[in-house]
Amino acid sequence: MDQLSPSAQKIQNLLNSLGYTYHVIEHVESTRTAQEAADRAGCELGQIVKSLIFRGKTSGKPILVLTSGANRVDEKRISGYAGESIGRADADFVRAVTGYAIGGVPPIGHTEKMETYLDEDFLPYQTIWAAAGTPNAIFELKTEDLQIMTNGKIAQVKP
Repeated sequence: MDQLSPSAQKIQNLLNSLGYTYHVIEHVESTRTAQEAADRAGCELGQIVKSLIFRGKTSGKPILVLTSGANRVDEKRISGYAGESIGRADADFVRAVTGYAIGGVPPIGHTEKMETYLDEDFLPYQTIWAAAGTPNAIFELKTEDLQIMTNGKIAQVKP
């Protein structure tokens, strides 16, 4: 695809405005799941950034967990970091706080600022791949840049 869809272009514009030279790639095929994204990118499953939104059960605040495509998130552990019980956010909440639908949520450019945790399992990788606003758009970036872009706290997120 030569021209990016509006949501993917929004992420490309944000990357450019932040001074990065990363390029959003929009595929004809889906990148909705971590495995599909890894297949399209030609990388290991562990290099895929899953942007998962949780909701504080007391505060109602959004919490972003950027986890490796190979991992599941330990909600009890994240609750400990967040200082309150958390639950998976529903599709309407995810769209409201990020501006994107589940399956294409990027790690940056959200409607609301949110507490962010970054999976320590990304650290061995020089580059990783993240969603770029649609269920078929991704971009490659340096692992350390993800931490800078998101101001995420590096943490153990898997059980």
